[in-house]
Amino acid sequence: MADRPRVVVVGAGIVGTMHAVWAQRCGWDVVHLERDDEPRSATVRNFGLVWVSGRATGEELDLAVRARDLWEAFASDAPGVGFRPDGSLTVVQRPDELAVLAEVAARPDAATRQVELLDADETRRINPAVRGDLLGALWCRADAVVEPGRALGALRDSMLGASNGGGPTYRYLGGRTVTAIDTGRVTDHTGAHHTGDLVVVCPGAEHHAGPLADLLGNAPVRRVMLQMMQTAPLAERLTTSVADGDSLRYYPAFDVPARAAMEPPAEVVERFALQLLVSQRAGGELTIGDTHHYDEPFDFACDETPYRELAARLERILGAPLPPVVRRWTGVYSQVADGAICWRDQPADGVWVITGPGGRGMTLSPAIAEQTWSAHLGVDTPDPVGVGAT
Repeated sequence: MADRPRVVVVGAGIVGTMHAVWAQRCGWDVVHLERDDEPRSATVRNFGLVWVSGRATGEELDLAVRARDLWEAFASDAPGVGFRPDGSLTVVQRPDELAVLAEVAARPDAATRQVELLDADETRRINPAVRGDLLGALWCRADAVVEPGRALGALRDSMLGASNGGGPTYRYLGGRTVTAIDTGRVTDHTGAHHTGDLVVVCPGAEHHAGPLADLLGNAPVRRVMLQMMQTAPLAERLTTSVADGDSLRYYPAFDVPARAAMEPPAEVVERFALQLLVSQRAGGELTIGDTHHYDEPFDFACDETPYRELAARLERILGAPLPPVVRRWTGVYSQVADGAICWRDQPADGVWVITGPGGRGMTLSPAIAEQTWSAHLGVDTPDPVGVGAT
């Protein structure tokens, strides 16, 4: 329909894709541009965790709870997303770590997070694959997982399906490097101009050169590199995702008085800003990580030390050898450095840029995009939660 507004969305990672999802649901035609034929960056190189348990009290937690519900709603229209409400276990092996979990479980927002402190036997009952030595765990029922390698394609297919069904149109153009962004127009490397009533730019970690980087100006964002790996399929299902006690050092939800009394981190933890996180793919493979590197330029080579450490930790928790590691990789994401949820700015009339959610991007992106459309653009957003397709 000629009278429908049109948005040009630049960037097809999870933040850009969720902005496209919301645009179509709000009745806008969408042109979606991506540098690569298929996204290859942080969105497809992560755990797929929808991680409510670790979020900071206040706006961040509220957004995480909302985003978790939105993931489930969107997956009902796009089952290829692979949404599974598996929950998580943050497993601890020392009394100082257990003391942190006890304080978290006793906080007023424990019900919002759906967390419960478990002893060792209760932990094994929730996840029978956890057979190793442990004192207890924090069980978060709200945490979930999606398939990072499939979610973007499934969401795009859902938008195409809605378009073919007579809804607002969706057009995906991969392999298009943006060369210029102006009010109402985006130009790509082929010389094609893509026009719209609005331009929404989600550049991910493209901070250093070109028109995407120019839009950021002096934005307080930095890039972070991580190392991860994936095993061959495990012979049994993990009924939850798993984190270890060093995760308590990084997530704001665990910033309780007992955290200050934790033992100092091991040398390998401090050197690599290391924590154990584990999620299982739909095919049984284990995605294991991760590390955090903040100083650029990043080394092109993966250091083997954290891989060995993470594998040994998981074997101690599971009480069994891991399947062979079949792939290792690095990923780079954009992170705000001023305590905000993300960087959202309007550098020109009709042009918005959104980036920097950091490791929260996979979790929060549905709610961040909803917030952009409703709070910042003043568009009425239909609520898909609990009412099926919109």
